[in-house]
Amino acid sequence: MSKTVMPEMNIGLIGHVDHGKTTLTSALSGKWTDTHSEELKRGITIKLGYADITIRKNSKGNLTTSEKDDKGKENKIIRRVSLIDAPGHETLMAVMISGAAIMNGAILMIAANEQCPQPQTREHLTVLKILGIKNIIVVQNKVDLISEKDAKENYSQIKKFVKNTLGFEVPIIPLSAQKGANIDILLEAIQEFMPTSKVKRGDNSEFIVARSFDTNKPGTEIAKLSGGILGGTITSGKLKIGQEIEISPGFKTDRKGVSTWTPVKTKIKNIISGGNSVKNKGPGGSIAIETELDPSQTRTDSLVGNIISAVGKSPDIITNLNLDITLFDKVLGAKEDLKINPIKSNEILVMNIGTATTWGSVIQPGKNITINLKKAISARKGSKVSISRKIGSRWHLIGYGKIK
Repeated sequence: MSKTVMPEMNIGLIGHVDHGKTTLTSALSGKWTDTHSEELKRGITIKLGYADITIRKNSKGNLTTSEKDDKGKENKIIRRVSLIDAPGHETLMAVMISGAAIMNGAILMIAANEQCPQPQTREHLTVLKILGIKNIIVVQNKVDLISEKDAKENYSQIKKFVKNTLGFEVPIIPLSAQKGANIDILLEAIQEFMPTSKVKRGDNSEFIVARSFDTNKPGTEIAKLSGGILGGTITSGKLKIGQEIEISPGFKTDRKGVSTWTPVKTKIKNIISGGNSVKNKGPGGSIAIETELDPSQTRTDSLVGNIISAVGKSPDIITNLNLDITLFDKVLGAKEDLKINPIKSNEILVMNIGTATTWGSVIQPGKNITINLKKAISARKGSKVSISRKIGSRWHLIGYGKIK
């Protein structure tokens, strides 16, 4: 039965570095999402991690992710969701923002044995606010490491911080991801506060690319090679095996000093959802698409940030980005209070639109700014854009804008 159940939504795990996101993902799914070699060496999440979980109910009426109960009886399937494990390190904010673009809800991890908020705790929650994600649960993790008195004090800090940032309260679940304590309570909160949204499918198929890679092992015979793989989520419409699709903005070509971006057309060979091959898929959950592209074209996340649509239905390819902007009063994610100065002409900024990260030079400052992009994007009018500026040695989130 579980083989036919597909993920219904994406839930992100976000928060400051080492607050337990990957450990909780493992506790819920049994999958350790830090599989990249550099992640294993450094002990932090660098790329977006993915894992599907099936929420079940046992004979006692308790929620679990276990397939069977203590007596070997199969637990009843309630719902399947996709988890997105986003990095918390300050130098990887662009990756976290990309992940937030495909989240329907988020679990904010806050370690109980540290003061709240930590720099990236504040930054990550603000990103959710910018993107309009309101289905949020806070996990007060590592409560097993502190006294009950300190846990209550930390709980009060979290409650005040979240209310001041979002303007409304959200559920806060004390938990130990390492010990697996209160996982059932978290699952109940997910069921109550993160219902599957009723997405209007629409006529146009649209898919946001969050990962791209080559699954072929070195030495594989040409006849046995799999096509390039694209991972992400469908935001509207439906994709099906055999469908011709367009990937935009596609690939860049340079000729006589002029750069041109050309959308790529290909066909879908296979769709993987919930670990199974399916003939078609609509919005909800993370999926992987095998295409007819040469796998060398999808290696090392080379197509992250692209939009997949039906042929001729792609969003505009933008090289000069016009934004109506809002700047914060102070720099988010900085340990000290830093005032944000107005954006200047010729300033270099980094922007995140959906899962795309791009950068460019400001050619018109002001409330409505124009930025000449070094890397084109494919986006629709009204889309939200996060804006980062280099302060010291790293890029800090300073505001956001809407595409005009």
